[in-house]
Order: sequence, then C-alpha cells, then structure tokens
Amino acid sequence: MKFSPWILAIRPKTLPAAIAPVLIGTAMAFGDGLFHATSALMALLAALCIQIGTNLANDYFDFKKGADTADRKGPIRVTQAGLIKPHVVLGVSIIFFALAALSSVYLIHRAGAYILIIAVASIISGIFYTAGPKPLGYLGLGDVFVLVFFGPVAVAGTYFTQALEINWAVIVAGVAPGFLSMAVLAVNNLRDIDTDRRAGKLTLAVLFGRGFALNEYLFCIIAATLTPFAVYLITDDHQGMAAASLTGFCAIPCVKAVFTDLDYAGLNRVLGQTGLLLLIYSSLFSIGWLLCSH
Repeated sequence: MKFSPWILAIRPKTLPAAIAPVLIGTAMAFGDGLFHATSALMALLAALCIQIGTNLANDYFDFKKGADTADRKGPIRVTQAGLIKPHVVLGVSIIFFALAALSSVYLIHRAGAYILIIAVASIISGIFYTAGPKPLGYLGLGDVFVLVFFGPVAVAGTYFTQALEINWAVIVAGVAPGFLSMAVLAVNNLRDIDTDRRAGKLTLAVLFGRGFALNEYLFCIIAATLTPFAVYLITDDHQGMAAASLTGFCAIPCVKAVFTDLDYAGLNRVLGQTGLLLLIYSSLFSIGWLLCSH
C-alpha cells in the first residue's frame, strides 16, 4: 500500500486539536513545579491516537452512512475514494484506539480512577462520534463533544496525571483549546452542509443554517481569545499567558474569509489555518505561563 493515502486518512490538519491541550496542561504543571515527563509523553501519545483513531473511524462510518459521496467538496476521504479498502481503514482505526488504551494504562496506574473515566469516555466518544445507530456527530452533539474532550477534559487530564491534583485555573484554561477545536469543526460543517443535509447528518450547521455556523465560528474565536483574562482572574499571576490573546489578531483573516469567501477551496484553507491558530495559541499561552512562573 502507498503511504500517501494514510496521510490523507489521519487528517494532519486536525492533529493540533490533540497536541494543543496537552501542551497547555504540561506547561501549567511545569510552571507549578509538578512536571512529570513520562506522564506528559503518555498523555500526548494517547491524545494523538484517539484523534487519529476517530478520524479513521469517521472516514469509514461516514462512507457507510452515505455522508461521504462523490459530491463531497472537502479533502479526499480514502474510503469513499477507494484508496484504501473499508475493512482496512476500520481495522487500523481499532489499532489506534487500542494504542490509546495502552498509553492510558500507565496514566491510570499513576493517577487512578479519574483518568480511567476520562480514558474510557474519550475512546468511546471517539468511536461513537460517527459509529452506531445514533452517532454523536449525526445528532448535533459533535460540537459539545469537541469542546469538552479537546478542551477542559484534555487540559485538566494532562495536568492531573503529572500534578496528581487539579485547580480551577487549569479547567478554565482548557476552555480555549476546546473553543478553537470547535471552530475547526464549525468550518468543516459549514463546508459540508449540503452533503450532510442529504445524508441526514444533523450537524449544528444543518440544524440551524449557515448563518449560525458563521456566528459559531466567530464566537469560538472570541471566547478563546478572552480565556487568558478569565484564568488571570483566578490566579492573579502568570500575566504572560495574555500573549495568547494575540491569536485573535492572527484569526482576523480567517474570520474575514469565512464570512466573505464561502467557496469550498477557501473553507478548506481556513480549516487548516484554524488548526494552526490552535498551535499558535497553545504555544503563546504555554510560553507566557512559564516565563511568569515563580
């Protein structure tokens, strides 16, 4: 098998959603003097495996449910395009979820039942995002899943596996990557609104229309940009994390493009650029937090 179809299948532009919350949680643990390298690496591996497993499962189940067809305007989906056999895509998806579970074993051993609950819930949600008779992504619940699991759950889980404690600053800090990941999904759903509607995939864009999806994207960007100030109200410290709010200025071209350039190619570009915003935000937040740590 050629390697390039697998690059398409894992959807590299979505991987910042897995990396960003782990980076933020690790930086906050390091700044608090509670960094634990092995836990950080295992958390990153588990997050990436869940993200890739979910992407592969989506590729398979969206094809089976008729959401991915020849009319699709987004990036190529390998199952629908016939680049990889469906059973192979499904099998590799299961392998990645199994790797996520194995990575979580160490974290569960170190941090206990809370991480067990997070690991099980994350993997099950990743599978049933598009699998089963009533998948989350087909019931308008995908946005909530992304906000929660790629936001506070991922940041707090990463921090807890290292610090073995938790605080409200970490939980609130997790809101930002959750909202930015939700913005990525909003662009994806806006692009796929017509094919999703025909397939009966009830995303929020399908349920409430294009205008809602546009405003959802803008709201997510603004909410993420303001999050560092909410964290500062809790900590009264680590002022450097406010540098992450500069991501809002970087997002202006993306917001403008979403509202004025609704062709499919333009939305595909914005999707990738929003993923990059996630990395920029998490990097600025993490560096700012560390520089102002005592």
